This record gives sequence, structure tokens and C-alpha cells, in this order.
Amino acid sequence: MRSSSYILVISLVFCLVVQSCTPRPRPINYGTDKCAYCSMSIVDRQRAAQVVTSKGKIYSFDAVECMLNYDRNYDKTPVALFLCNSFDNPGVLADATEGIYLISDNLPSPMGAFLTPFRDAAEARRIQGQKDGELYNWLSLKEHFDMEIKNSR
Repeated sequence: MRSSSYILVISLVFCLVVQSCTPRPRPINYGTDKCAYCSMSIVDRQRAAQVVTSKGKIYSFDAVECMLNYDRNYDKTPVALFLCNSFDNPGVLADATEGIYLISDNLPSPMGAFLTPFRDAAEARRIQGQKDGELYNWLSLKEHFDMEIKNSR
């Protein structure tokens, strides 16, 4: 009986340690938290973003473009999670690498990149039909931003 109690306690401790080491997001405090890249207050629930490093450090951003610029220019700790809110699901952080992104001059964003994230591709296409612009997945969006930086030099 005693050995099974010890096994149970050790199992519980192990689970707590593993769980505490798993990188996870934290809720953004809109209107209070500042962007890790530009220091603006984070208020836009449709475009806010967050990075969680493999060491569990959390960086919040007022826009996806700030997250992309931060990732390119600053912390080189491997990223465990790229997260962002979306136009079609405001205030809910989701995996940014699975999103679809619309860049449209007719849909402003906080930092002027006219970048809007979506969870649902059909909704992104619907809004694109109304606002024009170009759609990107995560990889093509990163390539687009890299090209913008190279072209601005």
C-alpha cells in the first residue's frame, strides 16, 4: 500500500513539473499591456498577437506586423508559439501559423501595414471580396515582410 502511495505522489509531482514547463500563452490585458516591439498600448482585439518562447517568456504585440518585426530583429530564443487574434474571432489567441492574412489598403491596422488576420479562410475571402487586397498564409506572409524590409534598404 505504501509503495503505491509513493508512486501516486511521484506521478503527481512529475505531472506538475511537466505542466509548469510547457510554454503557454497568457491573456492579454487590453488597454494595459504594451507592445513588446513598439510600446503602444494593446487595444485591438482583432489584431493583437503574442509570442511564447521555448523557455516560457511571453511577448505581447498590438499587431501581427509588430510580432513579425520583433521575431526578425530581437530575441533569438526559439519560439514555441506564435499566436494572434483574428478579425473573425476577436480577443481569442490562436495559432498564428495556421491563420490566413489579408493585406488590404481598405482595411487599416494599428501599425499601418493594413494586415488583418483570420482563422477562417472563407471569411478572409469574403472580406477580400469587399475590401480587395491579397491573401497570405503564415509562410508567405513572413516572406512578404522579409521582402518589404529588403526593398526598403
